[in-house]
Amino acid sequence: MKVLIAPDKFKGSLSAVAAAGAISRGVLAGWPGAQVRMAPIADGGEGFAEAMCEALRGEWVELPAQDPLGREVQARYAWVESMKLAVLEMSEASGIWRLSRAELSPMNAHTFGTGQLIRHAIERGAQTLLVGLGGSATTDGGVGMANALGFEFLDARGSRLDPRPSNLRTLAAIRPRTGPALPQILAACDVQNPLLGERGTARVFSPQKGAGAAEAAALEEGMENLARVVHRDLGCDFRETPGAGAAGGIGFGLMSFCGAEIRSGFDVVAEALRLDAMVREADLVITGEGRIDGQTLEGKGPAGVAQLARAAGKPVIALAGAVSEDPALYQIFDALAPIVDQPLTLEDAMGRGAELLERAAQRAVRFLQIGTHL
Repeated sequence: MKVLIAPDKFKGSLSAVAAAGAISRGVLAGWPGAQVRMAPIADGGEGFAEAMCEALRGEWVELPAQDPLGREVQARYAWVESMKLAVLEMSEASGIWRLSRAELSPMNAHTFGTGQLIRHAIERGAQTLLVGLGGSATTDGGVGMANALGFEFLDARGSRLDPRPSNLRTLAAIRPRTGPALPQILAACDVQNPLLGERGTARVFSPQKGAGAAEAAALEEGMENLARVVHRDLGCDFRETPGAGAAGGIGFGLMSFCGAEIRSGFDVVAEALRLDAMVREADLVITGEGRIDGQTLEGKGPAGVAQLARAAGKPVIALAGAVSEDPALYQIFDALAPIVDQPLTLEDAMGRGAELLERAAQRAVRFLQIGTHL
């Protein structure tokens, strides 16, 4: 039996690479004769650059960059010399993982560090950049990133405005960058949220980054003003484009300031891996992530894997830390299984993620072997 193992990350517990290894060990323990092939995936969030670096045999480039509060940290992006391709995650410099809970500052956190990574890759000679969106500590519409690339933001008196969320309501003008045109930039994204409104970045995501009701309202006003000024000064309007609200609105910023194209993060990774061909060669596909629920169906990696399996007529199993009872999930997955097999605290379960995932994979293939004898 040929088994393709293509999980996403188990957030807070295992990277996609580590999850694939745990599932592989479990499959081989439960079915020693199986032929296992691993293809860790990502959907644009954390783990995107790692998955692409491994798939394309890239190398890591490290440099100092600003974190969401302007402190210098070491950050990295993946570089594929043969393609002059840079792959980075906005969360690498601007992610919420960079801050403690006490440090969360939604009115001040910015994406300047992400812009530094992009600028460095361009100066290195990148002809294409892939930017994974997700896991941000920011709600700045990408203005910090744009500032690092040479855009200037001005107030009503024509003075330079520090491009942080708290100042966006007083933004009056944008002075475009000068110099050579930017290379092709593809923004890999796993959400469809617009910039503004009930499903917009401020109202949906900023509370997760420490914003109270008043701050979320102020951030929404700032995003509205930013969209108006961008429309007037740059001649583009992406506020309603699906994905514009991703990662604190940096999806909007990448499209507006960099001419980026928003694409499904899973599709980008699947193309690089040639995942459709791997699925066709397999007898069984196993995927998974930290939680499988209704949101999984909105562009998440495991759903993409399942759709490829369905198209190829291959059975697909999803393993997860938690599984919803949403009936719609069974329209794309043949089987769903939570990996926790005993009473555990959340902290213990996440700490023992590899062990639990390995055991769950072993149980799954043992049940399959029973089926072959019926």
